[in-house]
Amino acid sequence: MRRLIAALVLVAAPVAPAAAEVVQAGEGSFVLRFAATVGAGQDDVWKQVLRPADWWSSDHTFSGDAANLWLDGQATGCFCEKLPRPADLAEGIRQGSVEHLRVVYVEPPRALRMTGGLGPLQSEPVNAVLTLTLREAAGRTRIAMEYVVSGLVRRKGDEMAPLVDKVLAEQLSRLVAKFPPVEPPAIAPGEAPAAPEPSPGVTVEAPAGLAADGPPPDPMESR
Repeated sequence: MRRLIAALVLVAAPVAPAAAEVVQAGEGSFVLRFAATVGAGQDDVWKQVLRPADWWSSDHTFSGDAANLWLDGQATGCFCEKLPRPADLAEGIRQGSVEHLRVVYVEPPRALRMTGGLGPLQSEPVNAVLTLTLREAAGRTRIAMEYVVSGLVRRKGDEMAPLVDKVLAEQLSRLVAKFPPVEPPAIAPGEAPAAPEPSPGVTVEAPAGLAADGPPPDPMESR
């Protein structure tokens, strides 16, 4: 029963602290974009990204425990999960596991791209790509993420997109909560105070600095 519930968690997910942007949604496809800024360096953020057991929600796993997740940050590597060994499983039969996503591009500490359908999308004949990029400036790191899904989805893309959006926004919020909030800049004498940025542990920003009608910069294009 737990596995059945886990397969449906994206459909029945609670509202995340903040939603990101559903850029496009159609009959069998959708595009989601997310971004947040944290008060930490790029290397520290990268290391944390590769430890999903520390920040991914247990509510959105098949085993019910995020400690069973791991991410091998190399091409052909796996964002995977081990399933508990049933007490009645015969000796010599290995315990179960789940491949959530497969790594196809990795450029530490700047870019990570993985393919695969998350949650109930795993049982659909879809092509799905999750791209995550990190950019550091002045001791802060901006995290941008895009999830592109296309193919046969038995539940229409424009219905599925907001549900997946909420779940991924929640995971990004949990990731950025691992870092200090972004502090407002120091105020020089005679200057009016700037409006403080929202705490990244609470708000997932719209992807400022990214073209509203285009994807995040491809890491290969800047080489």
